[in-house]
Amino acid sequence: MRALLSVYDKTGLTDLAAGLAGLGWELLASGKTAAALAEAGIPHVEVAAYTGAPEMLGGRVKTLHPRVHGGILADRDVPQHLADLEAQGIGLIDLVVCNLYPFTADPSIELIDVGGPTMVRAAAKNHAHVGIVVDPADYGTVLDELRAAGALSDDTRRRLARDAFAHCAGYDAAIVAWFDEGGAGGNPELLPPTLHLTLERADELRYGENPHQRAARYRRPGEATWWDGVVQHAGSALSYLNLFDTDAAWRLVSEMAGRDDHAVAIIKHANPCGAALAGGLGDAYQRALECDPVSAFGGVVALGGRCTEAVAKVVAEGPQADVIVASSWEAGAIEVLTARRKATRLLEAPSHTGSALEVRSLGGGFLVQDADRIGAGRGEWTVATKASPTDAQWCDLELAWVVCARTSSNAIVVVRDGQAAGVGAGQQSRVEAAEIAVRKAGERASGAAAASDAFFPFRDGLDVLAAAGVRAVIQPGGSVRDNEVVAAADEQGIAVVLTGERHFRH
Repeated sequence: MRALLSVYDKTGLTDLAAGLAGLGWELLASGKTAAALAEAGIPHVEVAAYTGAPEMLGGRVKTLHPRVHGGILADRDVPQHLADLEAQGIGLIDLVVCNLYPFTADPSIELIDVGGPTMVRAAAKNHAHVGIVVDPADYGTVLDELRAAGALSDDTRRRLARDAFAHCAGYDAAIVAWFDEGGAGGNPELLPPTLHLTLERADELRYGENPHQRAARYRRPGEATWWDGVVQHAGSALSYLNLFDTDAAWRLVSEMAGRDDHAVAIIKHANPCGAALAGGLGDAYQRALECDPVSAFGGVVALGGRCTEAVAKVVAEGPQADVIVASSWEAGAIEVLTARRKATRLLEAPSHTGSALEVRSLGGGFLVQDADRIGAGRGEWTVATKASPTDAQWCDLELAWVVCARTSSNAIVVVRDGQAAGVGAGQQSRVEAAEIAVRKAGERASGAAAASDAFFPFRDGLDVLAAAGVRAVIQPGGSVRDNEVVAAADEQGIAVVLTGERHFRH
């Protein structure tokens, strides 16, 4: 039996090679793999000696040879294949162990592997007779099976072949992405003519949006997301919606940050039902909860800081939350909450990071766009009315704008003194969104600021806010009736700020 070893990732290499040698296998190895075996004192034959052809072109050609690929690709059920090998003096290769350079670590033309993928694909194509191993995590399984049965089973060879093609697909996708990003002297292209989204399963979830739906979390191979840094300290396993809502909550808290105050957001069905800033995390939670304590039941609480035992006692007095996420936890805080909320998931999370592209399914196809960023700031906004916001109103307008951008359209958010007082989300009519927001805000709307994720097409939405006592409004502008809306604001002494940037969210 003969094995060909050619790996970049040398994790477990010598143990595998020693195990194969102990089973009487002949080992072929190339380049640095051969050097590693030599250093470990494991008998092997270098590929150059086996083929009789030295490496050339600076290493670009070393395994591209009939003695290698004939031995891998021969179908042993076809007599003519075996006759061809015998005529050429080519021996069979029964196992290929090969993994490729992680191209994304240091992309360049010289690091585009040719021989490696060729060997991997050849062995995977002929998996009926040849084993192909691309993942060091499989070394133990392969050795155990060879020791027990003397050969790999059909099921194992098929699974390994599937993983091998996936390994090559991910490698090729990384190269294409590099070209799209401007590699090889090109120009970056955000939305290229083709997209190659090779993903690996990171977690299997309890279920999807509903219990009868299966679900999993995926990521790009070798590219950890912020979710991969999350530690779950307590509670039930996470479901699809737990992840979806927690992502929304943690993203909002991260965008509210950057001020001296602590930020807390409460999310229900991916929409904010509470958000607030305060000098202490416990106070921020209480203020966020005041926005809509009924909707907060069964939601996600995002604490923008360390959850101490004192903060945990405050949160424990609030309504049940499906998930509580914080940047870190005191041991006593976990004990407090698990004593009251055994099923609540307690998560510790690193900083939220988004992706450059957003992908959404569409009737068997996909919609792709670059991610929505809240780029503009106060320095780029325009006061369109005679009245200008006070310093306090400016702060509330900024908070309202961030919260509104992360609320489903049509969206209106009312904020007063660093606290979301009312949120109108996901309405077909902007007037109805305004009516919901001020109804939830109640008396807190008096003297408050408000945000609209898109322009007011008529003055009626603004009039609803004005009647409730809102004194400053931030909105994108851009309607053909902007002048009417601004005039309505001037009539009522309201300050209107135009951002020039819409934040629809569907």
